[in-house]
Amino acid sequence: MRCSRCTWGTGWAGTRALAGHGPATAAELTARAGGHERYAAVFAFECIHDMPQPADTLTRIRRALRPGGTVVVMDEATAVSLTAPADDTERLLYGFSLLICLPDGMSHQPSAGTGTVMRPATLRRYAVEAGFRAVEVLPISDFGFWRFYRLLP
Repeated sequence: MRCSRCTWGTGWAGTRALAGHGPATAAELTARAGGHERYAAVFAFECIHDMPQPADTLTRIRRALRPGGTVVVMDEATAVSLTAPADDTERLLYGFSLLICLPDGMSHQPSAGTGTVMRPATLRRYAVEAGFRAVEVLPISDFGFWRFYRLLP
């Protein structure tokens, strides 16, 4: 799978990348997990909203974790809920979504059609569908457009 702003090879990686072996795809993580290799940490940076089937990808990521493993997701820090009129940041994010992320995610069917404006509740729903028991918003502030989540298996 490939999306316009993140590729499986560079947009996110398991600890394999941190060990100098290069980034891994969800399919590669799953294949290794089917054997005996499991991961202590998996990071998904600015890519979950681009995926046609984010819950399926998160399921594969969860299965690739070793007991006590961690998943960290970084995605746009959208407003918690839709408000009208939207502020300038939300308008910018909707522009990105309309022109880049949503068409990219919908280019493979079936698609969840998430797009850039993935609210925390949407990620939480995908994570629960994938078998995670909870999602925490990490207390990282002043980091521009980004919000960090920890998915708890």
